[in-house]
Amino acid sequence: MTILLVSCLRTYASSTSKPNILLMMADDLGLGDVGCYGNDTLRTPNIDQLAKEGVKLTQHIAAAPLCTPSRAAFLTGRYPIRSGMGSSTKQRILYWTGGSGGLPPNETTFARILQQQGYTTALIGKWHQGMNCESHSDHCHHPLNHGFDYFYGMPFTLVNECQSTENRQLNALVQAKYWLYSQIIALTVLTLLIGKLTGLFLVKWKAIICFALCGFLFFISWFSSYGFVKYWNCILLRNHDISEQPMKLEKATSNILKEAVSFIERNKHGPFLLFVSFLHVHTPLITTEKFLGKSRHGLYGDNVEEMDWMVGRILDAIDKEGLKNNTFTYFTSDHGGHLEAQKQNTQLGGWNGIYKGGKGMGGWEGGIRVPGIFRWPGVLPADTVINEPTSLMDIYPTVAHLAAGIMPQDRVIDGRNLMPLLQGKVQHSEHEFMFHYCGLYLHAVRWHQKDSAALWKAHYTTPIFQPEGAGACYRSGLCSCFGEDVTHHDPPLLFDLSSDPAEIKPVSPATEPLFDIVISRIERAVQEHRQTLTPVPQQLSGYNNVWKPWLQPCCGTFPFCWCDKEGDSHQEIL
Repeated sequence: MTILLVSCLRTYASSTSKPNILLMMADDLGLGDVGCYGNDTLRTPNIDQLAKEGVKLTQHIAAAPLCTPSRAAFLTGRYPIRSGMGSSTKQRILYWTGGSGGLPPNETTFARILQQQGYTTALIGKWHQGMNCESHSDHCHHPLNHGFDYFYGMPFTLVNECQSTENRQLNALVQAKYWLYSQIIALTVLTLLIGKLTGLFLVKWKAIICFALCGFLFFISWFSSYGFVKYWNCILLRNHDISEQPMKLEKATSNILKEAVSFIERNKHGPFLLFVSFLHVHTPLITTEKFLGKSRHGLYGDNVEEMDWMVGRILDAIDKEGLKNNTFTYFTSDHGGHLEAQKQNTQLGGWNGIYKGGKGMGGWEGGIRVPGIFRWPGVLPADTVINEPTSLMDIYPTVAHLAAGIMPQDRVIDGRNLMPLLQGKVQHSEHEFMFHYCGLYLHAVRWHQKDSAALWKAHYTTPIFQPEGAGACYRSGLCSCFGEDVTHHDPPLLFDLSSDPAEIKPVSPATEPLFDIVISRIERAVQEHRQTLTPVPQQLSGYNNVWKPWLQPCCGTFPFCWCDKEGDSHQEIL
């Protein structure tokens, strides 16, 4: 009966005129990496053309400076702290496909709303919102349990370990400590053994064996997870089925592009929602031979230009099927570029233009200001620039509105419908205040005064750069949100973004007559915001974010997880 009802709803909804929706999200792309945002040395003609044919947002803000919480906010239209996808620890993203944390099943994604309105929905590419809760096949966090009819891609994210064991990326500092402790234990056992055999130490064999066994168990306890990241996390899924474990990185670009184009061709009669979540431009920057060495900015530039080419091929598929005028198209990045991504003297992360900071920094603009480009010919104006504050969370109510969907009424939705702003029916954003979190810690607040050009930003906490004045946290690889690695400001650092968007010179009571009034109004807004927060289970807690063998997806008999079901069926479309 339920299946029949859903089928009837889809048939009815599909008969009405609703646009197809194409959402494209890059991974770790810096705002300054794109031509239409000021870069004149990287070639991004397809993204630039998209902006020329539509609307470009210059103050488009991610709800978090890291992928897991930012994407959770994007999917739900809610700050990550509301869904439990913020973190009070240094582990601010999901670390394992075999972990128990993830986007809670009771959260309603925009995919679910559109699915209920008759849309065929698909996610192709990166997920990074969890997989299982209690068993390796309950799929409680899986895309198909969050409103997507079809999923093809990585349940996790690209990391260096997917390519090799050099330049480890996943919890690198912790791995280094574990290696050190293991080496100390091994050296101690060896010393005791030599001492025993030579008579230098009066130690019992039982004690040596016990110490060696404890050391071995310690080594196994951490190496069983970190030593096999390539097999545990670098997996390719088709719906619930594992296609490749580990995934073949050299085929990833072609596979994802082929799947996106195929979905458009299969569903050309619509309406459809296609969310293309690129693996580009996250390290290790997997780039096909066609683009290697072609840019002026090394491997990172090659990867950006390849991603732009993929955008072009997907838009070509839309054009080929005659869907351009009936497709609402959007391009963005999940957060700012990763400044600390380096190998020796080679930069492997993005450029955030004039904006201070980058990935991992919850307050500084470079970590949260991202591209925001929309196109819908005949509905949205062409070659238009909007400077108003907007959020990735705004996509949720916007696409729900386009699909005539009903948003949940039992929870706070932080996003706002962008259509009136995009169409020029209103001149100002509905966002008066925006709250910039680093994990669970509020680092900054933006105040856009109603019917005014004034745009203030108060920083309560900022990261301590390493080395001092470097502009990023190069020693640790990523800036922290709390503890000894941050500076607390009382009164807050206050910037006038309308005249100082790069956040170079904070104003003070001596230089800004409105200083006390502005700080007072922002602090009142913070209090009002916190009154809307309710306690929820923490999805990124220590327990949820540890590897659990019984939750590990495996296409063989655990721990022998290896398969290649894509095989020779792969067709090269490059």
